[in-house]
Amino acid sequence: MGFLRKYMRAYGKPFSIALLFLTFEALCDLLQPTIMAHIIDVGIANQDMGYVLRMGGLMLGITALGATAASTRNIVSSRVSQHFGADLRLDLFQKVQSLSFTSIDKLDRASLVTRLTNDVTQVQMFVNGLMRIFVKAPLLCLGGLIMAARLNAHLGLVLAVVVPVVALLIVLNMKLGFPLFAKVQQALDRVNGVMREYLSGVRVVKAFNRFDYEVEKFQRTNADLQAVSVSAARMMAIFSPAIMLVVNLGIVIVLWIGGSRVDSGQMQVGEIVAFINYMTQILFSLMMISMVFTMFVRAKASAERIGEVFREPAPADAEMAPLPAGQGRIDFRDVSFSYEGTSAPVLKHISFTCLPGETLAIIGSTGSGKSSLVHLLPRFYEVDSGSIQIDGVDIRQMNAGQLRQKIAIVPQKATLFTGTVTENIRWGKEDAAAEEVEQAARIAQAHDFIAALPEQYNARIGQGGVNFSGGQKQRLSIARALVRKPEILILDDSTSAVDVATEANMRQSLKEYAEGLTCILIAQRITSVMDADRILVLDRGEIAGIGTHEELLASCSVYQEICRSQFGQEVLAG
Repeated sequence: MGFLRKYMRAYGKPFSIALLFLTFEALCDLLQPTIMAHIIDVGIANQDMGYVLRMGGLMLGITALGATAASTRNIVSSRVSQHFGADLRLDLFQKVQSLSFTSIDKLDRASLVTRLTNDVTQVQMFVNGLMRIFVKAPLLCLGGLIMAARLNAHLGLVLAVVVPVVALLIVLNMKLGFPLFAKVQQALDRVNGVMREYLSGVRVVKAFNRFDYEVEKFQRTNADLQAVSVSAARMMAIFSPAIMLVVNLGIVIVLWIGGSRVDSGQMQVGEIVAFINYMTQILFSLMMISMVFTMFVRAKASAERIGEVFREPAPADAEMAPLPAGQGRIDFRDVSFSYEGTSAPVLKHISFTCLPGETLAIIGSTGSGKSSLVHLLPRFYEVDSGSIQIDGVDIRQMNAGQLRQKIAIVPQKATLFTGTVTENIRWGKEDAAAEEVEQAARIAQAHDFIAALPEQYNARIGQGGVNFSGGQKQRLSIARALVRKPEILILDDSTSAVDVATEANMRQSLKEYAEGLTCILIAQRITSVMDADRILVLDRGEIAGIGTHEELLASCSVYQEICRSQFGQEVLAG
């Protein structure tokens, strides 16, 4: 939990102020039983009403001071805990943004959501509790022990037995509870994962009428969360009554011993009342300490999970430096790549060159490594061996931010963000003028359907683009990439939901707009790639052929098979 040191330094001063007021509040609470003993043993015993009134006024004054300290402490603690939670959540979000795709895949997206919300809340609640009751409880316990022992050493022996027994119960509570609460958070991850998967695929669920299956799957996961939560709660439920039982037994023994000593004249009634009050304070504080450790166990489990994210190494990045002027030449030199946790390489010994202004199409069967290849260019993943160069510079020597400014990518799955159409297109270029936005939309063949909307370019887009069709989302994604005017444009099967006529118009517009632009085009349809300057054919992660459409028809069996599957035997004969 080393990441917490930063926040200790930032909030150490207000935290200490809250603890100072809390300490003063605890001292006020500890003084009251002793004053009560004096009122009983001196004022009431001697029937001195003036003494009773003076000491009663003193009690009221101390109570008022304690209440003022408590109010101030509550204000400071609430402010500190809320600022701490907001800062931790922001830092964690920024850390997640800096992670490589490998780290994000390893940590799991649903788990990251839980860590960013529930786990941060658990830690924040614990920090708030530290400044409110968690520190006060040990102070009351220790102060009560001292005051009770000063009041009567013989009765103090009862505490010498009760406190170690309670301490042992608290230690067992913490030791047995931590693994259970860690499992609770993991089960919560799985519930979030199932819910997230359902919401992202709700159309498929409705289309196939799989409600019962999804309900059963959620019910199983929810039942797992319930079972582990019940186990954790049962563990906590055993220890709290056990602690109360031990302390109450101590109070019974105090009453029995104290009563006999009052009868023999060795103690006064006020001392017994004060001692019982201190025992009650000690009972309250021990119960609070037990709750502290329960909260600590949960917060520790959450802090460990947050720490896992912070400990995840950020990708090595070069310093910001002027990049050499270039036109977008790409060189793959003997590149091999595999995803973490898999033994078989996805790409094997890939070597090719894409010249500035050239359109290189990549085609191959599903799983041949097409998307993996283009994900290496913006350094979403790092190569295992070999190198990738842009304009003669190894991309590992470039700053990732600068590198990605040279590249615009339209992913296989079109993603839109909540906001207006204009705001989504301007993701590619924040300061793009309205004319640039419209020009990019026209080239992407999106202007016509945008103009038909009631609010046109100011039309709102729902979460994930739910109010647009697949083809419309793809065209908006392409417009977003084009408005950047990059040196390298990557289209990762981004026209799969677009009809053939619209795609042809888009290709023609792109030729005019992007003259001199290096373009890598991934597609499944032969008609989408046959006009490219060169076509690279991938098969099981290896290059099966590279050349023009005509050259590959004559020499590449894999390309011939793809053509045969889409057009039939006559295309080869022709």
